[in-house]
Amino acid sequence: MKVVLATRNRGKVSELQALLKDLNIEVVPIDEAGDIPEVIEDGSTFYDNAMKKAREVSAASGLVAIADDSGLEVDSLGGRPGVFSARYAGEHATDEENYLKLLDAMKDVPVEERTARFRCVMVACSPDGSCISSEGTCEGIIAKSPRGSQGFGYDPVFIPSGESRTMAELSKEEKNRISHRAKALDSLKRKLKYFLEEQCTN
Repeated sequence: MKVVLATRNRGKVSELQALLKDLNIEVVPIDEAGDIPEVIEDGSTFYDNAMKKAREVSAASGLVAIADDSGLEVDSLGGRPGVFSARYAGEHATDEENYLKLLDAMKDVPVEERTARFRCVMVACSPDGSCISSEGTCEGIIAKSPRGSQGFGYDPVFIPSGESRTMAELSKEEKNRISHRAKALDSLKRKLKYFLEEQCTN
């Protein structure tokens, strides 16, 4: 069975393909699933955005679609950037612009108050409108300066709990064991097998 990943973020596509490789499905990025219109992420929560993307991409492609919405929640900033993580420094901001703005906003925050978490909500929807969902988090703190060249997004400034390295200093295998996206997908995968079987029998 072919499943489409409802994202144009190449980093996410690579990460999700690696995490899904043990399932007997063909995972394709959105660019290879036909002419799919851009989905406007205007939800107030990660769940709202993930659900909207999965529903719209599934309806447009005729395939089961998996979508996620994820971001960084910083306690000292009242949970920001949250759903605005990808555009924290502006609508078309780069990863570096986003995390540099974050570091600037936190320049006077002491280490013990730099707690944060990555949160991911993942949704799979079929063309008939049925959906399943899951969630995962990765707790940690915000570093004082960026380190590492692996990963994407806020990885260079996020130190997972129990680690001295940033997420961007971990190998892909290490990151995939602890990341919010890995946890959300692991939970989703337990439901996905039966969800896909239902699609085949309907």
